[in-house]
Amino acid sequence: MNGTHPTKALRRRVEKSGKWDMRDAFSIDVDRILHSQAYTSYIDKTQVFYLVGHQGISHRVIHVQLLSRIARTIGRRLGLNDDLIEAIAIGHDIGHPPFGHDGERYLDELCILAGIGPFRHNVQAIQALERIEKCGKGLNLTLQVLDGILCHNGENSEQSIQPEPAYTFADLDEKIEIARLGKMPPPMTMEGCLVRIVDTVSYIGRDIEDAISLGIIARSHIPKEASSLLGDTNGKIVYALVEDLLKHSTEGRIAYSSKVFGALESLRRFNYENIYLNPKVKTESSKIRTMYNLVFQRLLEDVMEKRTASVISARFLGRLDACYRERHLPGELVRDFIASLTDTAFLRVFNELFVPDFFE
Repeated sequence: MNGTHPTKALRRRVEKSGKWDMRDAFSIDVDRILHSQAYTSYIDKTQVFYLVGHQGISHRVIHVQLLSRIARTIGRRLGLNDDLIEAIAIGHDIGHPPFGHDGERYLDELCILAGIGPFRHNVQAIQALERIEKCGKGLNLTLQVLDGILCHNGENSEQSIQPEPAYTFADLDEKIEIARLGKMPPPMTMEGCLVRIVDTVSYIGRDIEDAISLGIIARSHIPKEASSLLGDTNGKIVYALVEDLLKHSTEGRIAYSSKVFGALESLRRFNYENIYLNPKVKTESSKIRTMYNLVFQRLLEDVMEKRTASVISARFLGRLDACYRERHLPGELVRDFIASLTDTAFLRVFNELFVPDFFE
C-alpha cells in the first residue's frame, strides 16, 4: 500500500517551514498535539470506570497510547504513514468531557436544552484543536489529521472500511456538519481508516481486564464463541485481531475476515451487556448527571450576567482572545469549558460553586 505522503498535507493557514526543521508536516502535528493542554488533560479523564480509586484502571491517556502503538504496528506492515497514524490516534479522543461516555450523554442533553445543538466528542475535538488551543488561535493542524480525528468511530462496528476522498477544508467543514447529526463519514486517508478500525482493538480486551480487576466480571464469563477464536486475555485478543487485519486488508481497504469479525461482535455485545451497561458501573451516574446540570446552568448564568469573578472567566475565558468569545454563544462557551475539564477539575468546580466553606 502507499501511505499518505507529507507533501500532500494541507493547513487552513499557510505556514513557512523552518529552515532547519527536520520534521515533516504530520510529525509536526504529533508534537503540537502532545504539547497541547487538551492532550495533558487525558491523564485524568475517564475511559470506562470512574470514581473507583483503583490504581491499575485505564484512563484515556492509556487508551490513546495503546491505539497509537497498535495502529502504527499495523501501519508499518501495510506501508502507511507512521506519523499521520500517531497524530490521529493520540488526538482522536481530545473532545471527551469528564466521566467518559456518561459525561458526554449528560452534556449532550444540556447543549440541546441550551439551543446550541447536540454534543459530539469527535466534533468537540476539532473545536478544541482549531479554536481553543493556543489562546483561541488553534494549532493549525493538517487537514488529514483533523479529518482522521473527526471521523474516528470506536463505538460502531465495521468489518471493512475504505477512504472517502476530501480535498479541501470546505470538505472537512461539511463533514463536521454531518457528524453533528450523529453520522460518521469515512476518513479521507487509509491512516484514518486504520485508526478508526483499530480503536476497538485497543479497548475491547483492555476493558475486560479492567472489569476483571474490579470484580465486575470473571474471565470465565467471556463468551466461548469469542474466546475460542480470539483468546481470553487482552494480549491474545489484540494479537488475533491484528493478525487478521494484516491478513485481510488490501490496497485501499482495511478489513477483517468474516469469522474474526463475528467473534469481535460477540465480544462487543458481551462488553456492552456486562461492563458498559452494568449497574455496578453506574452506581454514581445519577449524582454525576445532577452535578452536570447544576454546573452547566450556574456557569451559563455567570456568562450571561458577565460575572468576571466566575470560575469560567478566571480559568477559561480570561486566557482566550476576544475573537473566540465574540464567535460563540454563551452555551457554547460553557460547553467548551466543561468539555476541557478533567474528572478531578470538574469535581473541584462543583465543590467551589455549590459546597459551602465552613469555619473550623
